[in-house]
Amino acid sequence: MSSGKSVTGEPEGVTRKSLVDLISVDVLQKVQDDFSDAVGVAIVIVDPDGVPVTKPSGFTSFCNTIRQTEKFRERCFHCDAVGGRIALSTGEPSIYKCHCGLVDFAAPITMKGHYIGAVVGGQVKLTGDDKDVKLEDMSTIFATAESWKEDANLLSLHSETWDISYKRLRSAAFSLLNIASYLVEESYSNVVSQELYSKNLRLMEESKRRVELEKSLRESELQALSYQVNPHFLFNVLNTISRLALIENADETERTVHAFADMMRYVLKKSGSQFAPLATEVEHVRNYLYLQQLRLGDRFEIKIDVPEAFNDVLCPFMVLQPIVENCINYAVEPRQEGGVIDLCAYSDGQDIIIDIEDNGEGITPKRKQAVLKGEADHGDRKSIGVHNVDSRLRHFFGDDYALEMVSPYRNGKGTLVRIRFPMEFDPCKFLMVDKV
Repeated sequence: MSSGKSVTGEPEGVTRKSLVDLISVDVLQKVQDDFSDAVGVAIVIVDPDGVPVTKPSGFTSFCNTIRQTEKFRERCFHCDAVGGRIALSTGEPSIYKCHCGLVDFAAPITMKGHYIGAVVGGQVKLTGDDKDVKLEDMSTIFATAESWKEDANLLSLHSETWDISYKRLRSAAFSLLNIASYLVEESYSNVVSQELYSKNLRLMEESKRRVELEKSLRESELQALSYQVNPHFLFNVLNTISRLALIENADETERTVHAFADMMRYVLKKSGSQFAPLATEVEHVRNYLYLQQLRLGDRFEIKIDVPEAFNDVLCPFMVLQPIVENCINYAVEPRQEGGVIDLCAYSDGQDIIIDIEDNGEGITPKRKQAVLKGEADHGDRKSIGVHNVDSRLRHFFGDDYALEMVSPYRNGKGTLVRIRFPMEFDPCKFLMVDKV
């Protein structure tokens, strides 16, 4: 049977995409502008040829002025190009001094091993002891003749550039890389889902091997389900990180960035299996709730009770967080205080049972059916997280393992969502071809 991949490593039927094909430039611009304003560094996103995809954010007066002179502008481009090549070779941001002695960074954006662009920025000076940090220094690769330092106006503007700690600049570079990579990954998954779905429909019309084609369609649908993460949460986290970068020390900022990075690694992990140990699934929920508490403060209380004896039990991937996210959206955010989210796990001897309960207003029977079918509205989009969880549980274990939702629909009585899956099963039955 086909592996589902083309010779280029892309899923069959899916063409390679550029950065602008995958994601709205307006979305990239908004994230870039907000981050630049909050952290105080210049940022621009470029394509593989170094051509800007977004408009520059936060560029200093010095850099804007020096780039108006052709000979200095070419030196700037050369520094960016070298920094980008270093970053691409290591797979992580490179931090270096430009030909004018300012500190810049370049972070590569890749998609399935293909280089599709980069985040470049900086235009700052390091503070205090950080001035002694050893960086790639490109100020020595150009002739000193006709130096920019001979221009009094440029010297004055250079002295006005911002100072920033090396740790803060490095955190900003890695944060931008994680955010840009996630946005591209999430957009790519939507493209893959749509193109694979269209391909399978065509095959079903033309092929006589109905059983094999139906299986292919089911697998591509499940692949799409595992990639869907609420982008609105990403922007909430971005705002939180930005505020912390301004008002707190680097330690707290680093904790936040690490929790967020752990979530992204877990959500975007590549695996041939649709399962993970329950302990890692619960840890993902803890990271999510930690970031939500940074945003919402003491507006809600968390109770998690999962016995250590269940740590190694295999759990369907990404089934807890969408339910907990619903608790945040519908039980915590509408109120100013007193919210409660209670997650507990227990066993009946055959199955693991996980109850996730809140103390919100509850849900009507009619809306409960719409939520389970993926037809309920939330703002300007469909609320599909609960439907996705229910679909995967049914697919893996049968209709007896469908989600249970119980709500008396009285204020303060909340909603109980119950997830059930076997304590022991053969995960090899559910191994899927790695199409993405």
